[in-house]
Amino acid sequence: MDGDYVIGGVFAIHHYTHTPVHNYTTMPEPLKCTGSMDTRELRFSRAMVFAIEEINNSTELLPGIKLGYQIHDSCTTVPVAMHVTFQLSNGLDPVFNTGDNCSQAGKVMAIVGESESTPSISMSRIIGPFNIPQVSYFATCACLSDKQQYPSFFRTIPSDQFQTDALAKLIKHFGWTWIGAVRSDSDYGNNGMASFLQAARKEGICVEYSESLHRTQPRSRIQRVADIIRRSTAVVVVAFTASAELTLLLGELSLKPSPPRQWIGSESWVTNRDMLKFNFCAGAIGFGIQKSVIPGLREYLLNLSPTKLSASPVLTEFWEDAFNCRLDKNAAKDKTVCDGTEDIQTLQSPYTDTSQLRATNMVYKAVYAIAHAIHNAVCKDSTAQCDKFRVDSGMKSNQVLSQLKKVNFSQNGYDVSFDVNGDPVAIYELVNWQQSESGSIEMVTVGLYDTSLPEGQELCISRNLTWMDGGKQVPVSVCSDSCRPGTRKVLQKGKPICCYDCILCPEGEISNTTDSLDCFPCPNEFWPNAERDTCFRKPVEFLSFDEVLGIILAAFSLGGACLAIVTAAIFFRHRTSPIVRANNSELSFLLLFSLTLCFLCSLTFIGAPSDWSCKLRHTAFGITFVLCISCVLGKTIVVLMAFRATLPGCKVMKWFGPLQQRITVVSFTFIQVLICTIWLCLRPPFRMENRTIYKERIILECALGSAIGFWAVLGYIGLLALFCLVLAVLARKLPDNFNEAKLITFSMLIFCAVWITFIPAYVSSPGKFTVAVEIFAILASSFGLILCIFAPKCYIILLKPEKNTKKHLMNKNES
Repeated sequence: MDGDYVIGGVFAIHHYTHTPVHNYTTMPEPLKCTGSMDTRELRFSRAMVFAIEEINNSTELLPGIKLGYQIHDSCTTVPVAMHVTFQLSNGLDPVFNTGDNCSQAGKVMAIVGESESTPSISMSRIIGPFNIPQVSYFATCACLSDKQQYPSFFRTIPSDQFQTDALAKLIKHFGWTWIGAVRSDSDYGNNGMASFLQAARKEGICVEYSESLHRTQPRSRIQRVADIIRRSTAVVVVAFTASAELTLLLGELSLKPSPPRQWIGSESWVTNRDMLKFNFCAGAIGFGIQKSVIPGLREYLLNLSPTKLSASPVLTEFWEDAFNCRLDKNAAKDKTVCDGTEDIQTLQSPYTDTSQLRATNMVYKAVYAIAHAIHNAVCKDSTAQCDKFRVDSGMKSNQVLSQLKKVNFSQNGYDVSFDVNGDPVAIYELVNWQQSESGSIEMVTVGLYDTSLPEGQELCISRNLTWMDGGKQVPVSVCSDSCRPGTRKVLQKGKPICCYDCILCPEGEISNTTDSLDCFPCPNEFWPNAERDTCFRKPVEFLSFDEVLGIILAAFSLGGACLAIVTAAIFFRHRTSPIVRANNSELSFLLLFSLTLCFLCSLTFIGAPSDWSCKLRHTAFGITFVLCISCVLGKTIVVLMAFRATLPGCKVMKWFGPLQQRITVVSFTFIQVLICTIWLCLRPPFRMENRTIYKERIILECALGSAIGFWAVLGYIGLLALFCLVLAVLARKLPDNFNEAKLITFSMLIFCAVWITFIPAYVSSPGKFTVAVEIFAILASSFGLILCIFAPKCYIILLKPEKNTKKHLMNKNES
């Protein structure tokens, strides 16, 4: 249609199937549009005509000016798209060329199209140098936002850059980290998938495979991609394809169904109602252009009179294909003849389906954007008519290009404007393929993605989704399950970062988050629990009065002290008896007193150590045991001297009387006191938290301070005990019915045996058992002394009083 200004249109109405063979010796065949008709694209072209007629009838937009149009079929191929672009840019179409070079007839001010990115790129490279604006309604390649390469390109559909970001965030939202990817082998698919993969990597998403296909490729290529999808472990498949490529792929998959897959679609196919025939894709989700309402469009599309049909070969072809008839009365007999009066209202076709106008509204807005740009160039808002002089004198396309960058209006409630890259504000609907009660698949809007909202709030899901196989639970698509707290991720060699093994945290370390990359050590006073996801304060361990071992040792300690006191009481009660007097009663009472202290000093080893208790336990133990051994040594010397004194002329007892015995005991004990004093003054024992023996608990113990001091104390006790043992062995065969040297020999043997075995046991025992070994040695040696030395005497005193006589004790012949 002619007009004051002409708008060009390029639509892929037919699928080009004829591939000419070029031999480079003859002229190539002229390009022909053959193949099946895409009635959805026909609806787009009719929507452009509807918008132009609506503008021409408007009194507000371009009043007094008539818009014309030239619409061409690109046949879904780049060569044809380039050919028609040259036609539009030259303005030499014979239908409109009047021969007057000054006429504006046939000269295009702007072009609407194309639907695919690759043809749009070719078109833009042709008309860009001439500053002819191009407004696409469905070309989404992010590459077209480059104003250096495509300075005159605009679009009413958002760039793939926004869509790919939205898809990556959608996949991240549902926790899918292991996906497959399929793309069209075209500018749309390759650039879109590259942008998506970049966004996916930022979100931590891994891709198991990324395959491309094109409708012109052989079937073997399609089969290979289908087999990859069937064998893959990724449940989620992202398809960034045109509808034509995905139709071929899904058709191949339907022949030999794969395991259930959750399909994620780009806007080019997920809102295409022709794709709903693939029932096994139920549950698919993806982003699509917002649904819209264009008042009067449906009536316009259905208003196809016989006159209009006969005037347009394209509409004639559409009518004949839709009703399977021929409008030509001279048609073959095998074809039904129709006259154009058939009821189009009953026709189920993408052409007549206006229930979800998405891309159609993009065409509608593109025409209005160009009209507003022309209006702003030739009209003034204050006048009812536009400047006819400017129309007659001519306006160049670069003026329209300049004004197109500034347009900002609202049409039917939808805002239209372009940013510096020629892109609109990106708002997508989240579409879900849901199965209706009748069993058919329907597109349901379940959410919205608005790039104008703050980051993190762009995606809003407003209703429940249906997933693959009609499931209600979100499917899981991961290479490896999440690592629970207490473990860390270790990447599997040669695989993406989403494939990993979960390794338990090392001893002493925890991780308290899911999918932790590292474990971190607990503080020094803490230790992990069994799951290694929390640090607990280490338990402090020491030999306490509350535990069984501590109670048993304390009971024996108190029992031994009571036994010594009872023995002392018996001796005191029978202090005048011969058996008590015959064995130096003064040393016996002093020995019993020291044994009582030996039993009681073991109590200082039980309970929580402190600095004062650490100093007390070792010094008390050392001094009381030296006092005890000194008494035993004194008694041994007394026995030995007593029998030596019976020899004629021997006056040895004169030099080892009671005074000398006391001095001997005090002297030996004083030496130990001196050793302990030096130890305490230089490097005394102290309370220490031992964290080296057990990593999982703290041993509260007494550090020796000076190991030399400790072993000096023990060594001095051992030296006295050894000396005492030697003397007792020498006196064991002396004649007497009651030779105390024999009892002392047995007690010293027990004492030495206990303390000799104590040394390796003490060194090798861990933690609180070190203290238990030391207490056991004290109690064992103390019981050995009191039982070996005093038990036989108490037996005679209490049970055999008839033997408690001087005569019996002095009778050397009696066995």
